[in-house]
This record gives sequence, C-alpha cells and structure tokens, in this order.
Amino acid sequence: MIPQVHFLVTDFLEREFVIEKKNLCVIGGPCHSEEVAMEKQSYLTIGGIDKTISEKVAALLTCRYVKASVITDPDGIEYCAVMKNIIAIASGIARGLNYGDNFQAVLVSNAMQEIERFLAKVSPMQGRDLHASAYLGDLLVTCYSQFSRNRTLGNMVGRGYSVKAAQVEMNMIAEGYYAVYSINELNKELGIEMPVTKAVYNILYEKISPSIELKILENTMK
Repeated sequence: MIPQVHFLVTDFLEREFVIEKKNLCVIGGPCHSEEVAMEKQSYLTIGGIDKTISEKVAALLTCRYVKASVITDPDGIEYCAVMKNIIAIASGIARGLNYGDNFQAVLVSNAMQEIERFLAKVSPMQGRDLHASAYLGDLLVTCYSQFSRNRTLGNMVGRGYSVKAAQVEMNMIAEGYYAVYSINELNKELGIEMPVTKAVYNILYEKISPSIELKILENTMK
C-alpha cells in the first residue's frame, strides 16, 4: 500500500501511469524469498483480472522448486498482503511479551476474521475463498516464519525496543509499520471492527504500552 495516499500499488499504477488494471498482475505468497534462494519447495499465486496474462506470468515464474497458480482477485491478494503484515507484527509483539502458542493460534484465527470483515467492505467478491493459500497461507507464513520481517519487528517491540530502535537494528523494511497507518486511516470512514489492527496502531503510533494493548486484546478474542 502506498503511504500518504493509502492506495493499493495497482491502483496507484493505474492512476499515476494510466495503466489499465486489466493489464496488471500481482504476485502473492505464501513465499519467503530466503527459501526460494535455498531452492526449497515454494508456491506463488498470480492475481490478475485477465486470466490469460496471469497464466503467462505464472508460466515464467514456475520452475523445479516454485509452483505458480492463478486467481482473478488482484485486489483481494493485495489487501491480504497488507493486512497479514499488520497481523504478523501483532504475533511478534505477543511473542516478545512471552505469550504462548495457544494465544497466537487464537490471535491469528481472530485476525483472519478481521481480514474477512475488511475485505467484505473494501473489495466484495462473490466466491472468494479466504482459506486458499494466497490468503490464509500467506497470513500463516508471515506470522510464524523466522524470516518474517514484520514478526521480527513486533517481537523486538514486545521485548521493549522502541519502534525506531527496532527499525535501525533490523536494517530491513517491515511493511506492516506503514500499512497499519494506512489501514487505520481508511477505517476511520469504514468503521469496521478491527481490534488487532487497532492494537498494533496504538502500540506503534500512539506509543501505548504493548503489554496494556495485548491485555485489552485478550478480552476481545474467542
């Protein structure tokens, strides 16, 4: 998502460079580049309005250890990619505060429901299966993987680092830091129930104690 204007990348390209959205594709996961570099079996999802174009892109990216499939939901893939980075930060914060696997499982499952509510409002689509790997799979790998930059940022913040100190020490970009600001701004008008997103926003931007926010979050989840 583009900061300041809060556009999806494809929307930004369409508006700024007059590229028809039907000619654009997005590449979704679940896939960490570190494992691709190690030639571990990996999966990509190519999302585009024009299935023929998406299939051509998928063919170019398919090899012995990478399989690429196609779906016609570029907006869904992009919004999920934005949201999963926010949820991964929340997962990392929970880890940093010594919450266990039981809590994280409930956190991620509640977050999936949050993503579903968000998508239903900003990008409704008949027949979208959020259990597919492009959505749920991407969320899971980002929340649980040792390679997740956003999980790492959250973990450091949960352990007591300031956001700036964590960003400097990581020396990598955790996109969820910028994403949560954009989603929070969009939700001021949408009014969707998004407790996980709000908790991450409060911790990163309002500088509210992670332990306080997670304690509040505990009471919103089932």
